[in-house]
Amino acid sequence: MRERATRERVIAFMRRLGGVAGAKGRVYFTGGASAVLDGWRKTTVDIDVDFDADAEPLLRAIPKIKEELHLNVELAAPHHFVPELPGWRERSRHIGTEGQLSFYHYDPYAQAIAKIERGHAQDVKDVAMMFERKLVFPDELLRLFAAIDPELYRYPAIDPKSLRRKVRAAIESAAAKP
Repeated sequence: MRERATRERVIAFMRRLGGVAGAKGRVYFTGGASAVLDGWRKTTVDIDVDFDADAEPLLRAIPKIKEELHLNVELAAPHHFVPELPGWRERSRHIGTEGQLSFYHYDPYAQAIAKIERGHAQDVKDVAMMFERKLVFPDELLRLFAAIDPELYRYPAIDPKSLRRKVRAAIESAAAKP
């Protein structure tokens, strides 16, 4: 059984992955890895990553790194669950650079919408923390959701009406908190 990932273990993963990169590129953390690095969660079950880099050497290195560090690593990003938000790369926050890799938190608005769509208990808590920490703002979340709404049909697992309701409910919940 692999261990939960702490901030220190996510950073060790970054260092190891950066050490095998043969070219410059970006790695995006999503979900629990972002929450752990931002400090609103102590641990996460797995490290969710996406690449804007030459993924081949990174993908080949991940099995060894995850065994050595006893981590779960998943290839997952918001665009696997919901349409890409316009400007997501520009809103992705830089974490640091290891070797030739630059590490980023995947756009918090995209993460929030994907978490709202999934609706797991931890996802709901994470979205609340994103609002509380001012990583996302209600008006901008609504604007960006409206931009992808016409593309929801491309994701058959999504019920667009239900997702619209859940986005509005998340925004109303955030607005109700001081």
